[in-house]
Amino acid sequence: MSLRIYNTLSRALEPFAPIEPGHVRMYVCGMTIYDLCHIGHARMMMAFDVVQRWLKASGMRVTYVRNITDIDDKIIKRAVERGVPIRALTDEMIAAMHQDISALAIEPPSLEPRATDYVPAMLGLIKVLEGKGLAYQASNGDVNFSVRKFPGYGKLSGKSLDELRAGERVAVQDDKEDPLDFVLWKAAKDTEPEDAKWDSTALGYSFGKGRPGWHIECSAMSCQTLGETFDIHGGGADLQFPHHENEIAQSEGANGKPLANFWVHNGFVRVDNEKMSKSLGNFFTIRDVLRQYDAETVRFFLIRTHYRSALNYSDAHLNDARTALKRIYTALDFVPPQKLESIDWNEPFAARFKAAMDEDFGTPEAVAVLFELATEVNRTRSAQSAGLLRALGACLGVLQGDPKSFLQAGSVLDEPTILELIAQRSSAKAAKDFALADGIRKSLLEHGIVLKDAVTGTSWEVLK
Repeated sequence: MSLRIYNTLSRALEPFAPIEPGHVRMYVCGMTIYDLCHIGHARMMMAFDVVQRWLKASGMRVTYVRNITDIDDKIIKRAVERGVPIRALTDEMIAAMHQDISALAIEPPSLEPRATDYVPAMLGLIKVLEGKGLAYQASNGDVNFSVRKFPGYGKLSGKSLDELRAGERVAVQDDKEDPLDFVLWKAAKDTEPEDAKWDSTALGYSFGKGRPGWHIECSAMSCQTLGETFDIHGGGADLQFPHHENEIAQSEGANGKPLANFWVHNGFVRVDNEKMSKSLGNFFTIRDVLRQYDAETVRFFLIRTHYRSALNYSDAHLNDARTALKRIYTALDFVPPQKLESIDWNEPFAARFKAAMDEDFGTPEAVAVLFELATEVNRTRSAQSAGLLRALGACLGVLQGDPKSFLQAGSVLDEPTILELIAQRSSAKAAKDFALADGIRKSLLEHGIVLKDAVTGTSWEVLK
């Protein structure tokens, strides 16, 4: 493959080749599922949707695993607040997540493991770490990982041990051997509901009642689904430390092998120069945004910025994304595309698109090629070029809808009314009553409807 990917571990672009020729195994840390997903979450899932789409377009078979964390302090708190079982809450939120991301044409992963289904595997991994002297049970019953006993801790984040601090989800306890140590197994508390507790003794272990820590979940699930070493491990930039750093320590400490060959992290979505997050309260749920904008516009907004770059969220940027997308759909509406059986990657536009995507999934440059190809379609009226435009768009998950439906979506007037007014305008023009014809055009424009006259007749689209 000619693909190069930026590897967070080496801090460099590296040529990519899967461990198993022709088969890419990728694990991405998914959602902690206690509430509706916001646009920052969508950005992460969109980034790796584009990654797996491009790998497939490049002829690879992809096993894509994106986990769900369905046991966590926030989940327990929300379930207790609502007075519902934890499983009922997480089932509801998972269904909502699937609905929201499906609307954005984010394809489902090959596997979507839930943490609660892998507790025995997590306990087994903890036992191995204890046997190697990398884990210990504290006086409060928690089982912790001994960070300073794992050589190389900090290699992903690039910090020394003395610079590091315990992660925000890891409460520093007095009975830890070191403040940097993190929890693998949380001892049950009397104040927690029973459905938040697992009896490790009943599963053959001696750690008492409790539940897994956040970090051990992904080490167990990735190993169980993809093996001890796989090709790509992904997630948001905020997971680089401590979550991914701790995954490396746990997995490599237990297995003695690299966890993943490539570590890939997407940038944040920002609002007024601050990271979008629920803790800051500056977030917009996917559902909130889809009430204002069509799903393809939101998708286009998310993909036209490089996945590693920060992305600024605003109505102005979404409006600009829709205007830009309309330019391309206008070309496809003007020239109905020929269906291509496959893409000829030697064709100049396709070759440039491929070169952009092969350089660390360079969507900004790839989108620029789409605009240039749309200009070519308008110039040549070539159905084959229009077909290539649609086929290349499919690699990014865009331009697959009906052009006219996209251009006319969101009209405040129904189509029969608009067509009747267009017919009245045509009659007025034929009768040389240009004042009436201009008045009809102006009236439609006031309703956000733009008329476009051509030899073949008058068409319309929504101005927004």
